[in-house]
Amino acid sequence: MQELTITQEMIDEANVAQNRVRVERTQASKYDTIVGLIGEIIFSKWWYGDWQKHNVYGTKGEVDFDRIEIKTSAFPYSDRLNLLVREDYAEKRKPDFYVQIVIDIPNRTTKEILAGMKAKICGYATHEDVDSAELKDFGSKYGVKSGYKCRFIPLTQLKPIENLMLKYQSYI
Repeated sequence: MQELTITQEMIDEANVAQNRVRVERTQASKYDTIVGLIGEIIFSKWWYGDWQKHNVYGTKGEVDFDRIEIKTSAFPYSDRLNLLVREDYAEKRKPDFYVQIVIDIPNRTTKEILAGMKAKICGYATHEDVDSAELKDFGSKYGVKSGYKCRFIPLTQLKPIENLMLKYQSYI
């Protein structure tokens, strides 16, 4: 697992970009787009060493990083969390890899991502892993059914993120 600190610059970039990249779909919370953008920015910082090397505007409706899809959630970190991929997304797109990032918020009711919070790059799964994962309706953050199912893989079953570059190169 890799842990990076979220900066105010990252948050500012996500705030500016959110209206241009928001996808009209069922959202689990009002800040899903910001969370997703911050996840992409954090991954760019880890992957390239520079978060500004990733164009957050260029991937709307596409896989985030060539063949890598970033899945980000904002929850108090626990190894009982899961990588979640909506069933319809898993069937429509087939990125080679899914990377799970958890923005470690202080409690479940936190509504804002702040500078200084930690983002944990938890690990990755291949599309084959996701395709064979169980399906479940995890409901919304408001305690009701979400109306869609997700493929899920527990964080403890993800492959180590440190191995992603080598695996990525073997898929070329």
